[in-house]
Order: sequence, then structure tokens, then C-alpha cells
Amino acid sequence: MRLGINLGYWGAGMDGDNLAVAQEADRLGYDVCWAAEAYGSDAATVLSWVAAQTESIDVGSAIFQIPARAPAMTAMTAATLDSLSGGRFRLGLGVSGPQVSEGWYGVKFDKPLSRTREYVEIVRKAMTRERLSYEGQHWTLPLPDGPGKPLKLTVHPQREHIPLYIAAIGPKNLEQTGEIADGALLIFPSAEHIEDTAIRHLRAGREKAGHTMDGFDVCPTLPLAVGEDKDVSALADMFRPYTALYVGGMGSRKQNFYNQLAQRMGYEKEAAEVQDKYLSGDKTGAAAAIPHRLIDQTALLGSVERIADRMQAYAAAGVTTLTLSPAGFTLDERITALRAGTDALERAGLA
Repeated sequence: MRLGINLGYWGAGMDGDNLAVAQEADRLGYDVCWAAEAYGSDAATVLSWVAAQTESIDVGSAIFQIPARAPAMTAMTAATLDSLSGGRFRLGLGVSGPQVSEGWYGVKFDKPLSRTREYVEIVRKAMTRERLSYEGQHWTLPLPDGPGKPLKLTVHPQREHIPLYIAAIGPKNLEQTGEIADGALLIFPSAEHIEDTAIRHLRAGREKAGHTMDGFDVCPTLPLAVGEDKDVSALADMFRPYTALYVGGMGSRKQNFYNQLAQRMGYEKEAAEVQDKYLSGDKTGAAAAIPHRLIDQTALLGSVERIADRMQAYAAAGVTTLTLSPAGFTLDERITALRAGTDALERAGLA
């Protein structure tokens, strides 16, 4: 099992340290460094900045938002980043959510599965450097009855095939991801539940496309906080606001994919309470209502030995790249967490 790191969103208060964290992950042999975007910093700029100042670690978008860019623009960005980084770019895509898609980008959040499928097809075709033409439900290239003509990408990616990942949560999206992508970006993964909530759906998609899970990258992101095992409860409390934001406030009451995931993990009553409190403005109450077990199941907490045990459970469940979000109030604390990640991987016998 490989390790990755997620820098999260630029502008989250740790910007000055993020480059140092990425460079230390590079030195430690981490496999990939991901960056996110929502409606603040964009991921492409951050990744180009990190790639220019690291040596061997891959850089990946987790994710480029599909409503934010025309698919041909995404192909251009992917090819450019792969070329500039010396073949170290991974393309992660996702549809975002209805509030961001419609409120920030002005793109109707409808038919996300077919939109994603077409988007991937166009991106992949563009990156082959064929002349680009496409007729679909959501995109037609070139536009008919106009001056447009099929063009081809002029930039040569470093690699013939840039790995393509999709951020997926729901069963149908997971199945399609297994069918059309090279990897899946997962969030709030529990080793105890990941087979039922994710991997069996990915496997069904792979089988639909005539493939096995061999070579497919199952890549969940987990917060990481290192400390003594007796302090696990306090370590978990660090992630209460983060978990409450996603379970309670990401999306509307009817369209919160993270809330639905928590329900599928057996937290139906608790997920409803968290959402009620969060949407009513009681963010503190929402954070307090998050069950400790939910956080402990979806984060790596405690000593290196305890984290190593959890890593073994994830590897046994089928995870191939474990992406860590190291917690800490200082750069030294985040670096210590990074090093603990590699120590735990070695202790688990997975390095």
C-alpha cells in the first residue's frame, strides 16, 4: 500500500507551511500530493507550484471540478501539468455539489453520471492528440453550423496515459468510476464498511468493463493525528468541526452525499441530528453530535502502533493508496505526523 498526502484547500490557514509539508512528503517517499478546490483557490495553480519545488512525488487534483472547466480545457491543463512536472501529474475529477455547481459556476446540477462519462470521454480523446470531435447529450464539438472545426491538442503530455481518478460517493457513481476511470478518490472511508460502501460497487464497474481490480487505485483520504492511545478521544475531537461540516452542511437537506454515506455506515439517526443542528445554525451542537466512533473509524488516531493496525485493516479491505491529511497546529506537528505515517506503514509491513 502506498501513501499520499492531501494539502486540502489553499487559504485554510496553513498556506505558509504547505510547501514544506509537500517537500517533506517527497523526501519521505510519499507517492502523491493532492490539492483540492471548491470556490476559493484553484487546484491547478497550487499543483504547478508544488511540482516545481519537489523532485519525485506525483501531484494530483482532488479534484478539478467538472462544472468549472470545459473538458478540452481540462485536457490542456492536464497535459501542461504532466509536461511541466516531468510526468508526475494525476487527474482527479468530480462533479462537486449542487450548491457550488449552480451557485458558483452557474451550471445546472443534473444528470451527473452521464455528464461525467461524456466529460471523461472528451478529456481522454483530447489527450490522445486526435482531432477532437464529439456528439453527446451534454457536449457537441465542434458546434454545428458554425465556423468551428476539429482541433487537436498541441501540447505533448510527458506520458501517453495520464492516470484519471473520479471522486465518488454514491453507489451508481462508484460503479461508473470503476468502469471508466483508473482510480477512485474516496472520503470518510471506514475499513469496516469500505467493502459495502465503495469497493463492491467499484468492482461491479470494473467487471462491467471486462476488468478486474488489478491496477485500479482505491485512494481514500483520512485525517491523521498522532498521540498517545489514551488521548484518542481528544485527538478525535480535533476533527469534529470538519466532520460536522460535511455530514451536516455540505449540500442541501435532500442532496448531501456525505450525510447519505454516514447513513449507509449505520449512523442514520446521528446523521439526521447533525444535519438538523448544522442547518439551523448550531454548528457547535452539530460537532458535538458527531459520534466518536464515526470519527475513529474514518481517521487515523493515536500511536504509531495503533495507526499501523488500522493501516493493515485498510490494506486488507482493498485500499491501494492511503492519502493522509496530517493534523497539527504548527509545521513541526504536521511534519511529525507525516513521519509517523511512514513509520506506521513500515511497522504494518506494508512499505
